[in-house]
Amino acid sequence: MDYSYPFSIDWTTDEIIDVVTFFEGIELAYEKGIRREDMMFRYRRFKEIVPSIAEEKTYFREFEEESGYASFPVIKEMKVRNDNDLISIQKK
Repeated sequence: MDYSYPFSIDWTTDEIIDVVTFFEGIELAYEKGIRREDMMFRYRRFKEIVPSIAEEKTYFREFEEESGYASFPVIKEMKVRNDNDLISIQKK
């Protein structure tokens, strides 16, 4: 992977790590699949760091431009699945 993850210089080191972990979960959903429970944990932590929907969309857009992975389909799928389900998204 030859791209960078979006982050804010205002975040702590732990917050940056947690946001990167969230985006790694998005990658997993496309590459191998990720358990819904795991993705939900990562997303909840991401929302603690980025509570604004507008900011969330900005980071999602930046990540997609860098990586080619769209975050929204993963989040949408996460919301309709059960805890033990595997989220697996096909890249277009």
